[in-house]
Formats: sequence, C-alpha cells, structure tokens
Amino acid sequence: MLRIFITVLVVMISAGCSGKQQFEVIYSSDNKLLEEEQEKEQHGSYTIGIVSKISGISYYHAVREGVQEAADDLGIEVMIEAPVDATWEGQEKIIEEMILSEVDVLAISANDPEKLGPVLQKAKEKGIRVITWDSDTNPEFREFYINMLDPEILGRHLMDSLALRTNESGNYIILTGSETSANLNDWIKWIKVQNEEYYPNLHLLETIATDENYEKAYNSSVQMIEKYPDLAGILAISTLNPPAAAEAVKTLNKKGEIVIIGTTTPNLIKEDIKDGTVQVNTLWSPQKLGYLTVSLAKDLCEDILPYDGQVIPDVGTIKVNEEMIIMGLPIDFTKENIDQYDF
Repeated sequence: MLRIFITVLVVMISAGCSGKQQFEVIYSSDNKLLEEEQEKEQHGSYTIGIVSKISGISYYHAVREGVQEAADDLGIEVMIEAPVDATWEGQEKIIEEMILSEVDVLAISANDPEKLGPVLQKAKEKGIRVITWDSDTNPEFREFYINMLDPEILGRHLMDSLALRTNESGNYIILTGSETSANLNDWIKWIKVQNEEYYPNLHLLETIATDENYEKAYNSSVQMIEKYPDLAGILAISTLNPPAAAEAVKTLNKKGEIVIIGTTTPNLIKEDIKDGTVQVNTLWSPQKLGYLTVSLAKDLCEDILPYDGQVIPDVGTIKVNEEMIIMGLPIDFTKENIDQYDF
C-alpha cells in the first residue's frame, strides 16, 4: 500500500512539474505576443495630419517623402494634404476634414497666420494637438513651431549673397510667395535689416507676391526687368520664383546682367545654376523637415516636448528657442555642389 502511495505521489509530482513547465512556456509566449500587439496598437493608434502650403511642387513632394519615411520608421499613421492653390481657405477645408477624421495632431504650414485661427481653435477644442512647421501661425493657435532654420540667419545670408555678387551696389527686387506667409515675411524683414545695416548702396525697389504661381512669377519678373532697365538683382524666395525669374532673364537676354539668388529645391534650379543664370540657391532638406515634423508630433502624442540639443534620428541635433524649434543651418547650392543633391 505504501509502495502504491509513493508511486502515485511521484506520478502526481511529475505531472505537476511537467504541467507547470508547459504552463510557463505558454504563458511567457502569450505575454510576449500580447505586449508586442499592445505596443503595435499603441503606436498605430496615433494619426498625424500634415497640411502643406500647396500641392504639386517639388518642395511638397520632398516633404512628403520625409513624412512617409518617418511614419514607416515610427509605426504611426499620417495624412498629408495641401490645397491646389496657396490659400488659407484651401487649408481650412483640409483641416476641417482632418478634424472629422479625428487625427491626434495637426501640423500646419500656414498660408495665413491669423485666418486659420478659428479652425485651429476648433481642432484644439476637440482634443487635437496643434503645431506648425515651415510657416507659423499666431502663437496662440499652436503649441510650438518647427522652423527650418533661424530666419535671421537666412535673411541676412540671402542679403549677403546678393551683395557679394553685385559689388554691394545697385537696385534689386524681391519675389516672394504669398504676401501673408509668415516665414517668408520673416526672411524679408531680416533681408531689409541686413541691407540697411551693411549695404547702403543696394536699394530695394519692390516686393512682389506671386502666390506660388509659376506664370505669375514669370510675368512679374518680365514686367520688373522691363520697368527697371538697370536692375542689378532679384532675390527670388519661395519655390517657383527662382526658375521663373531665370526664364524671364533668359527671355529678355539679361543673363550675366542680373544676379538671381534663389530659395528652391536643387532639381528645379539645377540647369539655371549650371549655365550661370542663377548664381546661388539656398535651402535646407525638405525631407528632413518632414521627418522632423512627424517625429516631434509623435512625441507630442506621448506628452514629450522637444528640448534644446535633442538628437532626432535621421535629422540631427535641434535647437529650441522658447516655442520655436530650429532644424539646422541653410545649404548653399552652387555649380560646384548641386549635382550632389537630388530633390
């Protein structure tokens, strides 16, 4: 009887140990799968709405590449849209649609710093976080602004670039995008400051808004060249203005007489740089700007705010100045280096 009891006890212990071991394996596996699924669901639940100024231009496509790359790397959803024309009304309509889609964060490159206020306030009341990138709104409408670079550094640099190539004298014009674009207006402010402080013999004649429209930019360039026969330079800021100004200069046989300093994507201006119609083009990486915007928006979903000196993978070290995040320094594209860039 004792022998039977001992045998049964051994079998029970063995079965218990075997069962325990099997249970532990299944439990561990299920836990791991559950954690991975929860993590995936957590990140996948974030949706970032990105609104650009205007669609159909190379700058927008480059930003879009960076946005999608970040979304893939970070495992989140993105919606990126832009109006056909660079208007605040077109952006407002897109924002309304994104509010209905219940995005977690709205990131806006604003065509107007004030008029988008009511719809952005509506988004905030719905619990949507709002930030700006590329072009700011009034500060009360967003949490922080992601700037490509310090507007003072860029504005002064553009003026220096023109002065260097005009012997610091002569008349020039500025071609800008939308007249309500906050980032472009900041650049123009610092262009004028640098002009006044250091180049008394350079004179700004007119500032013309071309509304991100190539035909308007070309026609405005032709009119200004014909209106001012002694025109020495064109500061063509915004994406479509530099190639349009270059075409106008070639059409009127003014190549070599008028200096063009641009701010567009390298692929749009490459041939004009190579043939000497445009002397220098200054920009940054739109792909990195898109990547940075998505990265900081995703952090915001987790209540993580950017900080000075933060290192963003695939972007670099950012600078934080109160509510403005600065991505980096400008890049000059010239004959010597423009073939190194493809965007």
